[in-house]
Amino acid sequence: MTERITAQMVSGSTLRDVNAAFASLNRSSQELASGKSILQPSDNPYGAGRAIGLQSAIDGLSSYKGSVQDGISWENTATSALSSIGSVVQRVRELTLQSVSGVNNEADLENLAGEVEQLTEAVKQDANVQYAGRYVLSGTLTETAPYEAGAEDAYKGNEGAISRAIGPGATVQINQSAGELLGSGPESEDGKLLDVLRTIATHMREGTAEAKESLGGGDLEKLDANYSTLLQMQAHTGSVTDQLRLAESRIEGVKDTATQMLSNVQDANVAQVSIEYASQKAGYEAALRAGASIVQMSLLEFLK
Repeated sequence: MTERITAQMVSGSTLRDVNAAFASLNRSSQELASGKSILQPSDNPYGAGRAIGLQSAIDGLSSYKGSVQDGISWENTATSALSSIGSVVQRVRELTLQSVSGVNNEADLENLAGEVEQLTEAVKQDANVQYAGRYVLSGTLTETAPYEAGAEDAYKGNEGAISRAIGPGATVQINQSAGELLGSGPESEDGKLLDVLRTIATHMREGTAEAKESLGGGDLEKLDANYSTLLQMQAHTGSVTDQLRLAESRIEGVKDTATQMLSNVQDANVAQVSIEYASQKAGYEAALRAGASIVQMSLLEFLK
């Protein structure tokens, strides 16, 4: 028995064809709009899984890069402060040599001592340098200034370490303690920079032969020893900065590779999809015209 083809069957078949053409056109339109070939996980479960994994890796690398850049900025701030302290030490050395030259009277020595005291305060201000609202030379007590202005020279920070992550399981210590260089002043008798600077100013004011002998001997030697400590700290800061910059370069390279891999997995081939879209649009429009014609003929036949 031959099944009769009805107008309803023709209309249904035509509508399905038109809907299929529209679905293909709509798919290409979404790919062009989003730039992605995977619009939902069911489109490509394996590719979607890879994309999620790669995006997670990129996010992790971005986090490490931010950590590294923060460390570099921290080190640059510390480097600037240490350089400024170094200039002060050099100037105090000049003043110390000048004080023992034998050509200075009591007033001259008083002026020299006053300048050393001003430079001492400048050193403490440099030690109180901040980055993003945090004291970089105060150990882990980043909300506490290492030194107070004035005669009080006690170090207020600690020796705690602050580190930045530069990769999975890899960290770098970025901070140093101002107390390691400046110490806690004459009361501590630690022989560090503040102790030496205060002692130099005192000996200048005394102006005696014994005081001048101390200035040209032990005081100058201690000042040079502290300058050597300063140079070591500067070298360490430079080494850490180089390590961080190397890590930043490595992270950027890995991130670029992962980004390219992610693009290969999920990004649409715009040129190809554009061609498909144009072809599908023409097909869809043709299907609409043909469908309209077929359905109209079927209705006429049905009415007959």
